[in-house]
Amino acid sequence: MDLGLKDRVYVVTGATRGLGNAAARELVADGAKVVVTGREEKRAVDAAAELGPNAVGVAVDNGDAEAPERLVATAREHFGGFHGILISVGGPPPGFVADNTDDQWRAAFESVFLGAVRLARTAAAELEPGGVIGFVLSGSVHEPIPGLTISNGLRPGLAGFAKSLADELGPRGIRVVGLLPARIDTDRVRELDALSADPEATRAAGESRIPLRRYGTPQEFGRTAAFLLSPAASYLTGIMLPVDGGFRHGF
Repeated sequence: MDLGLKDRVYVVTGATRGLGNAAARELVADGAKVVVTGREEKRAVDAAAELGPNAVGVAVDNGDAEAPERLVATAREHFGGFHGILISVGGPPPGFVADNTDDQWRAAFESVFLGAVRLARTAAAELEPGGVIGFVLSGSVHEPIPGLTISNGLRPGLAGFAKSLADELGPRGIRVVGLLPARIDTDRVRELDALSADPEATRAAGESRIPLRRYGTPQEFGRTAAFLLSPAASYLTGIMLPVDGGFRHGF
C-alpha cells in the first residue's frame, strides 16, 4: 500500500530511541524526510545518520520555548517543506504519589505537557491543509498505570488538548491524531520492568493480561504511526488509537 509519504517532511521529537525512533524509521522507509530530535546532540546526529540522507538530527529539549520554531525552520531549510509533526516525549520519572517531588512535577509539566502544547501550537500556525499533528501518549489516558503517577496525571490532559485542537483545526484541513501505546518492547519498558523484584515474572504477568499474549514491537508501533501521519489516513482526525495488543477492552 502506498501511504503517499514520498517527499513529505515531518518533525519527530524524542526520536533517538524507542517509539519516536521507530516512527521516524518507518516514515523514512516509506519515502518521507524527517527531522529527528533528542536532548543530546551526538545521539540526535547518530540517530539521523542511521536513517540516511533523508533525516537530520537536532538537539533540543521539548521544554525549551524556542524549540518549536527552530524545528520547523530546520525542516524547511533542509528539506524544503513541513507537512507534519509527531510529538513524542520521554516518560516522566516513575513513582507513586508519595515519591514524586514538586520539582519532578514541574519539570515533567514543562517537558511533557507544556512543551507538547507549544510544539503543537507552532505546528498549527505553520501547517497548510493536509498537514497533521500527532501525539504519542499512553494507555494511561484511559486507565492509570501503577507506579507512573506523574504520567497518569499529564497524559490524559494532553489527550483532551489534542481533541480540542482537532476540532479547531479540522475546518482548515489539518488533522490531529494520538497513539496510545501500552506494553511495547522498548528500552524504557524493559527499564520499568527491571524495577520489579523479578523482571521476568513481571513481563510474563504483563503478557498474560494482553489478549495477543505478547508485547508489541517498536516496528509495529512505527508502522501504525506512519499510517496515521500519512495522506492515506486523510479522513482520520480527533482519534486516540490504542496500540496495545487488545489490552483496552472498552470501545
